[in-house]
Amino acid sequence: MHKQLLDSIMAPLMLAIPILLAVAFLTLLERKLLGYMQLRKGPNTVGPAWLLQPVADGIKLLSKEPTRPTTSSTTLFIAMPTMALLLALIMWSPLPMPKPLMNMNLGLLMMLSISSLAVYSTLWSGWASNSKYALMGALRAVAQTISYEVTLGIILLSTIMLSGGFATQTLLVTQEPTLLITCTWPLTMMWYISTIAETNRAPFDLTEGESELVSGFNVEYSAGPFALFFLAEYTNIIMMNTLSCALFLCPHHQNETMFTLNLMAKTTLLTLVFLWARASYPRFRYDQLMHLLWKAFLPMTLALYLWHSTMPIATSGLPPQA
Repeated sequence: MHKQLLDSIMAPLMLAIPILLAVAFLTLLERKLLGYMQLRKGPNTVGPAWLLQPVADGIKLLSKEPTRPTTSSTTLFIAMPTMALLLALIMWSPLPMPKPLMNMNLGLLMMLSISSLAVYSTLWSGWASNSKYALMGALRAVAQTISYEVTLGIILLSTIMLSGGFATQTLLVTQEPTLLITCTWPLTMMWYISTIAETNRAPFDLTEGESELVSGFNVEYSAGPFALFFLAEYTNIIMMNTLSCALFLCPHHQNETMFTLNLMAKTTLLTLVFLWARASYPRFRYDQLMHLLWKAFLPMTLALYLWHSTMPIATSGLPPQA
C-alpha cells in the first residue's frame, strides 16, 4: 500500500523535474545561440562555463516582489500562471520516453484536448488583468492558437489513419520499417510550422508584439507568476518537438537506452531549428499569419487527409503482390 502511494507520488515528479531542468538550460542555450548568431557573446559571467545563469535568472524572478493591478480579478490573476504550467506538464504524460506515464489508448486525443484547454489560461489571464492591452493581446493569442489547432488536428487524423491507432506507442511501432516522414513529408513540414505558431514562437510571436501590444496577455505579470508563464511556454516548445519526433521521426527500438538517446537527439535538433528561425526571420503581420493558415495550410491538409483516407479503399481490391 505504502509502496503504491510512493510510486504514485514519485512517478510524476520523476517526469516533471527533468522537464523543468531541460527548460532551464534551454533558455541558456537559446541566449548563447542567439548571441553567436548576432555576433555577440551572450551570458558569460555567472558560474563555470556560464552554467549557473538559469539558476541566477530563476532566483532573480522568484525573489522580486510580485505586483498586481488593484482592479484585477485576484483569483484568476493568481491561478492562471499555475494552470498554464500544470497543463503544459500534464501534456507530457502520454508521450513514450521510452514508456509513457499514462499508457492510454487515446493518448493523442488527450494531448489535443489539453492543448485546447491551455487557451483558457491565456484568455483568462488577459481578462483578469483588467487591462485593455492585456485583453487585446489575449484575444490575438487565442485566435492564433485556436486557428492553428485546426491544422494540427487534421494532420493528426492523417497520421492516425496511417498508424492505425490513437496511442503514441502505436505510432512508434508502425515506423519500424520506415519513418512516416518519408511518405508524409508535406504534412510534416506543415505540422512543424504550425507547432511554431502554436507555441507563439518567432516569427509567429504576435502575442508579444512589443511595439503594438506591450508584451501581450502577460503585460501585467511580474516576478513569480511571469516565471510560470515563461516555464509553460518553453515546456510546450520541448513537448511539441518531442511529439513531432514521435509522430514522424522516431521508430520503436528494443533497447530503451538507445531509443531515449535517439529521441533526445532529434528533439534537440528540432528545438535548435526553432531558435534558428527566431534569429533569421522578422515577425509576420497578423493578416499574413491568418492567410497562411486559412488559405494555404487548411486546403492542403484537407486534401492530403482525403488522399490518405481514400488510399486504403482504392487499393483494397488490388491483388496481393508476390
